[in-house]
Amino acid sequence: MNSDYDKKKYLTLLSKEYKNINEVSEEIINLQAILNLPKGTEMFLSDIHGEYEPFEHILNNGGGIIKSKIDDIFGNTITKKERATLATLIYYPEEKLKLMKKEVADLNEWYNITLYRLVEVAKNVSSKYTRSKVRKAITSGFEYVIDELLNSQAGNEKDKERYYKAIINTIIQLNQAESFIIAISDLIKRMAIDHLHITGDIFDRGTHPDFVIEKLKKFHSIDMQWGNHDVLWMGATCGNEASIATVVRICARYNNIGILEDGYGINIRPLSTFAMETYKNDDCSNFMPKVFDESKYDNSDKMNISKIHKAITIIQFKLEGQMIKRHPEYQLDDRLLLDKIDLKKGYVRIGNKKYEINDTNFPTLDKENIYELTKEEKEVMERLCDSFKKSSKLNDHINFLYKKGESYTIFNSNLLFHACIPMTQDGEFKEVEFLSKKVKAKEYFDIINETISKIWIAKKSIDKELVDVMWYLWISPDSPFFGKSKMATFESYFVKDKEMSKETKNPYYTLINKEEICNKILKEFGLDERDSHIVNGHMPVKAKDGESPIRGNGKLLVIDGGFAKSYQRTTGNAGYILTYNSNGLLLSQNKPFESVEKAILEEKDIISELIVKKTGISRKSVGDTDIGKKLKAEIKDLEQLLLYYESGEIKQIN
Repeated sequence: MNSDYDKKKYLTLLSKEYKNINEVSEEIINLQAILNLPKGTEMFLSDIHGEYEPFEHILNNGGGIIKSKIDDIFGNTITKKERATLATLIYYPEEKLKLMKKEVADLNEWYNITLYRLVEVAKNVSSKYTRSKVRKAITSGFEYVIDELLNSQAGNEKDKERYYKAIINTIIQLNQAESFIIAISDLIKRMAIDHLHITGDIFDRGTHPDFVIEKLKKFHSIDMQWGNHDVLWMGATCGNEASIATVVRICARYNNIGILEDGYGINIRPLSTFAMETYKNDDCSNFMPKVFDESKYDNSDKMNISKIHKAITIIQFKLEGQMIKRHPEYQLDDRLLLDKIDLKKGYVRIGNKKYEINDTNFPTLDKENIYELTKEEKEVMERLCDSFKKSSKLNDHINFLYKKGESYTIFNSNLLFHACIPMTQDGEFKEVEFLSKKVKAKEYFDIINETISKIWIAKKSIDKELVDVMWYLWISPDSPFFGKSKMATFESYFVKDKEMSKETKNPYYTLINKEEICNKILKEFGLDERDSHIVNGHMPVKAKDGESPIRGNGKLLVIDGGFAKSYQRTTGNAGYILTYNSNGLLLSQNKPFESVEKAILEEKDIISELIVKKTGISRKSVGDTDIGKKLKAEIKDLEQLLLYYESGEIKQIN
C-alpha cells in the first residue's frame, strides 16, 4: 500500500466480506488452522507423448500413493490379493464392479466389507485437508453421507459403530452401493493428488493426446510447461505450414494418422491421393512406420502409410527451406540440404564432405526451384492448413495449452521446465538473439512466454513471420525447448552413414551433473538453492545402461523415462513419477504398463520402484508453500481490519 489512505480504502472493501469482529476473528482462526495442515501432495509427470492408458492409470493410482495407503491401513489385516482388489476397484470402479458382481457369492456381504474399507482409505487420504475442501470435492450427490462417514464423532465406539452400520446398511438396501463405491473412489483419487505438474510433451508418438488433454481439462489443479512437441502443434494450429507438415510427418512415422483424422477431423485424403499417385512405383522402404500392429493392418496399409510418409517428408523439407531463406537470422543454413543432393551420383554434400544417400526417387524436385512446392503439393498444404485452422476440437485443446502452459514454472521453491537453458561449454548462460534482442537464461524464457501468448491471442490477424517463431522454437539449437546441435531429420531418412544422424546436446545436459551449475540456475530464477530443485523432462533416461535421473547431487531430477512405447527398448523403463508431499520428494521408476484390461482382470498395477526419497529437517505444512504465503498475507490484512474495527475507524455491521 502506498499510503494510509490506500490501506484504509482496501480494508473498507475487505469489510464488505467480513462485516464485524466476529467474522474477521473466525476467518483468521480458520486460516491459521489451514497453515498448520500438512502440505498437499504434488505429482510431476513429463513426456506423456499421447500414451493415454498408462497416463490415466498413474492418475488413478495417485502415482502409487493409493496402493501405499491401502498397504499401510490393511497390511496386517487383509491379504495381498484383497488389497490388490481394493486398489483396482478404486482405480476403475465401474469396470471392476461389473466383474465382482459375477464373481462374488454374497454380494451384500461384499458390499458391506468393501464400503467400510473404502471409507477407511478415504479418511486417510483426506486427513490433511479441511472438511470444507473434502466436501467440495464430492460431486456425485453423496456429499452429506460421505461427510458423515468421514467425520462422525457419534458418542462412544459402540455408538459410532452402530451409526456407521446404519448408514452403510441403508446404502445397500436402497441399491445405492454401486453409485456410492464410484463416488467414494472418485473422492479418494481426487484427494490423493492435490496438484499436478505436466512438464511438457503431451503430443506425438502415442495414439491419444486428445484423450490426455480431455483428462487434464477436468483435473482440479494443474500447471503445464510446454515441451518441444507441444510448441510444434501450437505453431501448426496457428497456421505455420512447416509445423503442419512436421506434425503430419511424425503422425505418419508412428502410424498415427488416426489422431489427425478421427481425433481432430483433419482431412488427410488430399495428401493420401497425392502420395498414392506420385509414389505409386516407389516401395518407400525408408518410410515404413516405426510402430505397426500386424494384427490390425495388412501390408497394403503399411505401403499406403509409407507413401504418405514420404510425400509429406519432402513437402516438409521444402517448406523448411523456405523458412530458412525467409529468416536468415535463424542461422539454420546448415539445414538447407535438398539443394545439396546429386541424384545422378547418389550423394548429398553436407559441409565439405559428400555422403551416400539411400534414395534418389524425388519426382517433385525442380532443379531450378528446389524448395518450391509443386502445384499439387500446394493444394495438399492448402487443404491441410484449412483443416488445422478450422478444427474446433484441436483449437480448444491448443487453447488449453496456451491458457495453462508457460515456458517455465516456479512452484513451492521448485523450478520446472521441459528441456534446457542454453549454456556455453564453460558453464555460462548463452546469449541468444531472439526477435532482434540479445537475451539469455530467465530473460529468454520470459520473452518466449510473452511472444507465444501474443501469437495465440492475435493468431487470426498477426504477422505470419511472428508465427514462424513457433517453428524456430521447435528446431533451433538455441531453443530451450530443443537444445541440440541440429534436428537431423534429413540425415536419419536419407544418409547411409548413421553417424550423421547424431544430434549433439547443448552443454547444459552435461553441466547439470555439477551441483554448482544447478545452484547457479536456481539463483538466476530467484530461488534459494538450499531448499530448491530443478525438474526436467525431455531427456529419456537410459536406466538399462546405468543412467540416473538424479543430477547435480540431487539438485536436478529428470522425470522423462519413456512413457512412449517406442522409447522403452532404449530406456528399459516406462517413465518416472515425482511426488512432493509433506514428508519430502519421492522419485519412482515405472515398469511398462501392459493394458487397462490386464489392470482390471489381473489386478496388475504399474510397479513403481522408489529411486530417491529426499526429506527436509521437518515436515512441510501449508504454511511452507506458495499458498501459505498468500494465506499469511491475507491474515495480515485481516489483523489490520480487526484493529480498524476495534478503534472504530471502520464501522462494523452486526
